[in-house]
Amino acid sequence: MAEAFAAVQPLLDEYADIEKQLSDPSVHADAGRARTLGRRFAELGRVVAAHHEWEEIQGDLEAAREMAAADPEFAAEVPGLEAQAAAATSKLRSILIPRDPDDSRDVILEIKSGEGGEESALFAGDLLKMYLKFAENKGWKAQVLEATETDMGGYKDISVALKYKGNPQPEDGVWAQLKYEGGVHRVQRVPATESQGRIHTSAAGVLVYPEAEEVEELNLDMNEVRVDVYRSSGPGGQSVNTTDSAVRLTHIPTGIVVSCQNEKSQLQNKESALRILRARILAAQKEEADAEASDMRKSQIRTVDRSERIRTYNYPENRIADHRTGYKAYNLDTVLGGELQPVIQSAIDLDEATRLAAHED
Repeated sequence: MAEAFAAVQPLLDEYADIEKQLSDPSVHADAGRARTLGRRFAELGRVVAAHHEWEEIQGDLEAAREMAAADPEFAAEVPGLEAQAAAATSKLRSILIPRDPDDSRDVILEIKSGEGGEESALFAGDLLKMYLKFAENKGWKAQVLEATETDMGGYKDISVALKYKGNPQPEDGVWAQLKYEGGVHRVQRVPATESQGRIHTSAAGVLVYPEAEEVEELNLDMNEVRVDVYRSSGPGGQSVNTTDSAVRLTHIPTGIVVSCQNEKSQLQNKESALRILRARILAAQKEEADAEASDMRKSQIRTVDRSERIRTYNYPENRIADHRTGYKAYNLDTVLGGELQPVIQSAIDLDEATRLAAHED
């Protein structure tokens, strides 16, 4: 395990250095820097704990082996300690496999209706309720940034910011949990708009972005952003605002466009639009980097192709099926009520197994 110790030592040194920095009150005067350091400190804490456990068990095993010849009781402990040492070694090796650096980030989640008209918009609303309930179960904070409703109460599109309260361990971060949700979600059911009782198939798209933190990584040049203001409209296109409070931002270099009209204040709409725009630009930059790093792309379950059909929600059979992981269960009503963890966990487990296999190769 000498090679594992060589790999872990720089991380232990970094942990000690960050711990020292966080004890300096001046660091906390810069909220962005303190947040970045706190996130990294939490990530490294897993490595430190696993390494400490490994060292402790290795010490007990070496002592037991030394005493085994003189004392049968110590000899009897050796097999059990060897098994513990092997488990601790495997755990440490697994933790040392590089994680997605965005795992502990908050996210912006977008849901868009697709093929299926009003039924698709209603399904988008059902997905929204599912994610909001899941966030509530997790203790996350949810904030609707922008929404375009339809006449029947569905959504043409909606953007929600989901935020972890505090500094999470990487595996508990919002991105770590929701990054596998991006793609096309298909529903099979009798629509509310169907008078003959026939089962229809429609779909809604989900996009998930790690939220960019302006101070630390994305220096958005506002000279490259065109800002247009216009009058807000409600379902069906009717005007709901007599002032030009809606905001449309166009990032000229990338062509990314974001519109927000939920708030009555132009300033509030602009701030919401900027949050979404930063997240989309950051995601585009990372996808471009991933495309250049084929090994990294091989380790991802979630493809860059947002049109990938990832899941089917079959109401008549009460069935939920994930097409990437093979997960299937007949508790759709429970899943739509926010009990999404088993479905997500199937993607996490597959991703971790894939990364571990690639690392061992």
